Amino acid sequence: MTTPNVSTSRRKAPAIVDPLELNPHDLSATLYNNDLAPTTKKGRTWSSYSIFTLWANDVHSLGNYAFAIGLFALGLGGWQILLALGFGAIFLFALLNFSGFMGEKTGVPFPVLSRIAFGIRGAQIPALIRGAVAVAWFGIQTYLASVVLAVMVLAVAPGAAAINDNNILGLSTLGWICFVSLWAIQLVIVSYGMEMIRKYEAFAGPVILFTMGALAIWMFIQAGGSIAWSTGEAKTGADMWLGILGGGALWVSIYATFVLNFCDFTRGAKSKGSIVRGNFYGIPLNMLLFGVIVVVMTGAQFKIDGTIIQSPSDVVESIPNTFLLLAASTALLVLTIAVNLMANFVAPIYALTNLFPKHLNFRRAGMISGVIGLLILPWNLYNSPAVITYFLGGLGAILGPLFGIIMADYWIMRRAKVNIPDLYRTDPKGTYFFTRGVNFRAVIALVVSAVAALILAFSPAFTHLSSFAWFIGSGLGAIVYLAIAKHGQDYKDVSGEEIAVAPTH
Repeated sequence: MTTPNVSTSRRKAPAIVDPLELNPHDLSATLYNNDLAPTTKKGRTWSSYSIFTLWANDVHSLGNYAFAIGLFALGLGGWQILLALGFGAIFLFALLNFSGFMGEKTGVPFPVLSRIAFGIRGAQIPALIRGAVAVAWFGIQTYLASVVLAVMVLAVAPGAAAINDNNILGLSTLGWICFVSLWAIQLVIVSYGMEMIRKYEAFAGPVILFTMGALAIWMFIQAGGSIAWSTGEAKTGADMWLGILGGGALWVSIYATFVLNFCDFTRGAKSKGSIVRGNFYGIPLNMLLFGVIVVVMTGAQFKIDGTIIQSPSDVVESIPNTFLLLAASTALLVLTIAVNLMANFVAPIYALTNLFPKHLNFRRAGMISGVIGLLILPWNLYNSPAVITYFLGGLGAILGPLFGIIMADYWIMRRAKVNIPDLYRTDPKGTYFFTRGVNFRAVIALVVSAVAALILAFSPAFTHLSSFAWFIGSGLGAIVYLAIAKHGQDYKDVSGEEIAVAPTH
């Protein structure tokens, strides 16, 4: 279908033409472009398999393995870890369905969806917070992948060690070559848009599942066909259950970014059923497989030599066959890129597009996001505990309150009724104009609940509650917002199909 024209101060219609014919829906160029527009129902290509492969990649990320393996060090045994992951999976399944349904109904990305609660201008706040967290982690994850690539290069070409001893802005020459290579690959994939990301995730998912499963089987055989179910004296009683529930809560917190902007992906979902099926196979079932792999790998290694691995990369490094080692390492690189694209690249692209819709589209915003991820020299961020803890950790703590406010506004206040065309209008009488384009009630709720979330995250006095910080922050954000929000309004449900655009990437 044709793209609706939008109003702009730089372009004036000839006097002989009725302006309504140019822009019959009164859309604003400061709020609307092809990438921010709703997706047409017929143009949606994300099936249940597409949703499933998102989780097939993300659940099996190296960071998640490091987290789950770390639960052994906290005194949890194998079955207790499986139970903790199970609790987390149940919560995530529910949260992601609620979040995903919003994208499927409206067809809009997260920054536009945020306009419902925060206003057409106020939505820049949640979009930029989410984007800032993501772009920093994009750079960091690319750097971590480049370290794996450097190890592979040295294994194949030991002579490359000659360019691995110098230092240029914190990286060796080999380090720069590896980083820029992986950085460029991701930019190429993103330049083809969300459809290419979908295809890459669909390719990477089976590769990762096969690789991780094969590593677990190999470790099981190496350990003589049995494993250690604990790595020390396991917790019991109340401490055990607190550890299990805390582990499950932390597992949900890891996905605080994804439950917030899941609509960036489900806006392309074919139906609600696709989301539910994809989430079911990708979250509860896939996480059960993930937990089994964690327990087998860790328990087998502990039985073999009494040590606890840090991540699957430790297992890969111990593979005696060079060819198999390179194959497994390549799979880890495929995995890291897949996780980076979905978790850390899409969000800043839409945030920038939302900030400058008249000048940026998906591809241009992707290039800018990538350049920012390079210019921040992410290896220096990663090596700075203060930056990771206080800057990225602080921004991450705010994601819970954001989620609570947006969900409370959409599901409780509005009962999922959305006037989609008004999301792109600057009319002061529009549904989402509020006060000069900002819903200050939502902003106040965010400030109050964010302060509480930050105190929980960083105050030693609340260490015992830190595992549940996301839940507390999310709940507090919802409660405060519902307490001060303007009630008693009549909300209308207006389809956005007339202004929708078929995916062009």
